[in-house]
Amino acid sequence: MKRRAFNTKLSKAVGGIALVSNIPLACAFENQENQKSLGIALVGLGTYSTYELAPSLQETKYCHLAGIVTGTPEKEIIWSEKYNIPKENIYNYDNFDTIIHNDSIDIVYVVLPNAMHADFCIRAAKAGKHVICEKPMAVSSEECQAIIDTCEKANVKLSVGYRLHSEPHTQEIQRIVKEKEFGKINFITTEAGYPSYGNPDPGQWRLNKALSGGGALMNMGVYAIQGALYGTGENPISVTAQEFSTNPDYFKDTDETITAQFEFPSGAIGSIFTSHNAKADRLYASCDKGWFELDIAYTYGPLHGRTSKGNEIVFPHKRQQALQMDDFALHITKSLPNKVPGSMGLRDIIIVEAIYQSIKEGGKKIALDL
Repeated sequence: MKRRAFNTKLSKAVGGIALVSNIPLACAFENQENQKSLGIALVGLGTYSTYELAPSLQETKYCHLAGIVTGTPEKEIIWSEKYNIPKENIYNYDNFDTIIHNDSIDIVYVVLPNAMHADFCIRAAKAGKHVICEKPMAVSSEECQAIIDTCEKANVKLSVGYRLHSEPHTQEIQRIVKEKEFGKINFITTEAGYPSYGNPDPGQWRLNKALSGGGALMNMGVYAIQGALYGTGENPISVTAQEFSTNPDYFKDTDETITAQFEFPSGAIGSIFTSHNAKADRLYASCDKGWFELDIAYTYGPLHGRTSKGNEIVFPHKRQQALQMDDFALHITKSLPNKVPGSMGLRDIIIVEAIYQSIKEGGKKIALDL
């Protein structure tokens, strides 16, 4: 069919849709897709919201930045002007619960210090909003369970901010593991850390255990734990752990560097390393029939990997947070699988607690029943 004839037929077809349904032409395409963009409110406007989540929400397809919650009046003005956020969609921590009356906000993304996650996730759920809780889910397994229970009771969806489950390099590792492309996995090592010593803000909340719940383990350590688990496709059955500090004067209240060893049901052995004083960003697995790795595994990307077959694992880079939030929106609107349910966040905190217990007991092996 020639282009002009095709365009004529298309115009008549679309016009017919609009005429029959008695709706404007522009809306005909939207209804054909039958897709609603969900409004997200960010709770806490720190570095992650400012430089990752808000920019990512300019690239999402199925959700958008609809509101903000902040304790800093100056940020209300800056964000309102930059993202055209109406006054009625701007909240502070005291009037946050009135968000229950705002139908333009469907999802609340809690991006506060770890010790505040449970409080605001629970309040968001009680307000009838779906919840994304930034990792780690909370500072204790009891708090994680309370979030899960409240969301279930309120009949709202819950996800944890593990962006990498929506990221194609990570998904390729999961495919390799699921299809046993290199046979049985015998050993996996995962490393996640960055040097925070010398940070211009020595009062940062991550160095305050009351706010963070821990140090490197509660920050980058959960990525290393995640990597060991999706890199084997199993949950560990035991853990042994050790803690080290090269600068105890700086890391007075939180852990600087932690190593841990996992045993898996298949017989595979895992080793994780995490630190707030060393750069580390790798996942490597040794198998019966070769090996695979991500040699950039946990950053905001672009990631990179390779295998013993000689091929590289490389995909076009997209904002991980945009992919993550769109996946959750599709879980809500299309009932697609929840890639990062609350149960995953709970599982990881149970492992974190076992690691801390092992360290406290001098490196004792702690059994896990996950």
